[in-house]
Amino acid sequence: MGSLLGKVLEDLGMEAASRAHEVSQRWEEAVGSEVAAHCQPVGLRNGVLEARVDSSVWAQQLQLRTPEILEALRGVLGEEAPTALRFRVGYSPAGARGAGSGASPGNPARRRPGRGGSD
Repeated sequence: MGSLLGKVLEDLGMEAASRAHEVSQRWEEAVGSEVAAHCQPVGLRNGVLEARVDSSVWAQQLQLRTPEILEALRGVLGEEAPTALRFRVGYSPAGARGAGSGASPGNPARRRPGRGGSD
């Protein structure tokens, strides 16, 4: 269904919407499940991807990792990848899943013992 929507948007002359949809569909593949649990793309304009992050700590850490994230997106999306990122703190449904997980934004793949209460 996802690839069909992208094709329909493209056929309707809505290339930007099609690109945004493709980024959204492949986001977790590019950034990994831990980052995706705390950060989701919400818009794409003129090559700038806006992403909603569930905390200021994650926003700061991901801002520092912008070159790495852009490279990962290029690896997954090729020429269609965004050229810049902007992070905004706010509630996201994906962030709600990961809230309180104790994951370290500095190393999203690892959890820090003793953080998050019930580790």
